[in-house]
Amino acid sequence: MSHTLHPRPLNLWLYLGTPLAITLALLLLELTSLDMDIATLFFDPAAGQFIGRHSYLLETVLHDRVKQGVIVLGLLALAAFALSLVWPRLFGWRRELGCLVLALGLSTAFVTPLKKVTQVQCPWSLTQFGGSETYSKLLEPRPATDKPGLCWPGGHAATGFCLFGLFFMLRDRRPRLARAAFVVALVAGSVLGLGRMMQGAHFLSHNVWTAVFCWLIGLGSYYLILYRHRPSTIINPR
Repeated sequence: MSHTLHPRPLNLWLYLGTPLAITLALLLLELTSLDMDIATLFFDPAAGQFIGRHSYLLETVLHDRVKQGVIVLGLLALAAFALSLVWPRLFGWRRELGCLVLALGLSTAFVTPLKKVTQVQCPWSLTQFGGSETYSKLLEPRPATDKPGLCWPGGHAATGFCLFGLFFMLRDRRPRLARAAFVVALVAGSVLGLGRMMQGAHFLSHNVWTAVFCWLIGLGSYYLILYRHRPSTIINPR
């Protein structure tokens, strides 16, 4: 048996306009001290460190274990996509699985190259918080240093926000599950990003930039692999 799967309408004012508006807000944020003000809330002057600097929950559970969990998810998605090439029961999900694999891969791969290019310092490295490095905003020149920063965009937040790929994978097939996946991705990325802020690893804007990048990667993957190729005939093996 087979049926034709039609794409749900894609409102670019919402799907593309929202992240672009957030990008504009982030650029305007450069004119304020909001990043530094929020980071100060998580710094304990008496202890001379950020309140979550050596937290077992933040470092071991929310950082290491969650990252390992997402790696497992990525490997499972890759394995399922490979199976969809040969296993009839997964034939109808081949494009969706391909979209997920691409979105997960790009959403976690873009961070390190950008860190090396931008060389933004982490809060814990700055003189304001007991470090030795000079603070500079994203669009400002970097002060001379022997230890360039590697903190923009927020890498660990991408561990959560990369799950936007699940939303786009399920968008046409399972709208309710897609909405649930969106909430999970948004909450996971926000919690993981907040945890790293409490440790002094990132400013707020670092994590919001990551959310924008991950959303645009998911949207681009969906548009190229799924949206442009609908309607298509989905085969349901007996």
